[in-house]
Amino acid sequence: MPQALDINHLPTQKEETWKYTPLLKAVPNNLVPAATEERVIHRSCGQDGGQVEDILWEGREGILHTPVLKIVVEEGAELVLTEHHTGQGAYWKNMQTQIEVKKGAKLIHMIVQDDDKAAVLTNMVDISVDQNGSYEGFTLTKGGSLSRQQINADIIGEGAHVSFSGISILEDIQLGDTTITINHLAPHSTSQQFFRNVLSGRAKGVFQGKVHVAKPAQKTDAQQLCKTILLSERAEMNTKPELEIYADDVICSHGATTGQIDDMALFYMRSRGIPENEARMLLIEAFLQQAVDKILDEKSKLTIENTIRKWLSQN
Repeated sequence: MPQALDINHLPTQKEETWKYTPLLKAVPNNLVPAATEERVIHRSCGQDGGQVEDILWEGREGILHTPVLKIVVEEGAELVLTEHHTGQGAYWKNMQTQIEVKKGAKLIHMIVQDDDKAAVLTNMVDISVDQNGSYEGFTLTKGGSLSRQQINADIIGEGAHVSFSGISILEDIQLGDTTITINHLAPHSTSQQFFRNVLSGRAKGVFQGKVHVAKPAQKTDAQQLCKTILLSERAEMNTKPELEIYADDVICSHGATTGQIDDMALFYMRSRGIPENEARMLLIEAFLQQAVDKILDEKSKLTIENTIRKWLSQN
């Protein structure tokens, strides 16, 4: 089981993987620990895999929450799971998640993070995917003063697939951190990391994505791409894509871009009578849609699209 952060020994910015994320400054003072809330989801082959199972994690003012989530998708089974994070006030969700996707199993995993802007969310996630198994994860990061998804995924079986995609839409002084390590430990495995970020105000984004390919993991195909649009001069994005490859027969790529809205595209739309604010919104929506299209569950996709439109109308 992955370990939640030790509240008595919190990481500092002196640590390489935390240098962009000042957790010590963000955690509210005088929090009262709540009883650990544990959820276990066990999906067996033969159960209906077409339904979306929902989990609500709700934060409360002045509380240190330590939720634990364990997910096991048995051989040949399928599961669609959506987590919703909400709450009111200043609190900290210090969460740990363990996921096992067994042989030939499939998990579609959605996380909609809309915590209060005074709250902190940290989630330590450990995933293993066995032979011909598939994990498709998507995260929408919208809330919290500081949020961090720290994910370690082990591809342990031949032909397994892991995909992480997501969107961060942040404003004011919010900080959103996505830190991922994918370990290819078996041959003929595939992985994708595909992220889109839009930051306004003095918001900060962090993307640290690492792909490790072990020597036995021949025929690995690993792709990674993170793109960001900054809507203000004071917004900031820190990216650190990494490849560590010990196999000699692989296809791997990684990259990151950060910039502003395309002035030429904006001019083109305005020259055809589209008001500037509407043109900006359309361009940003199209930019984010590339990540939304990675969502395999249509109901979840519609929910994310509506959330994005509402945020854009307010920014």
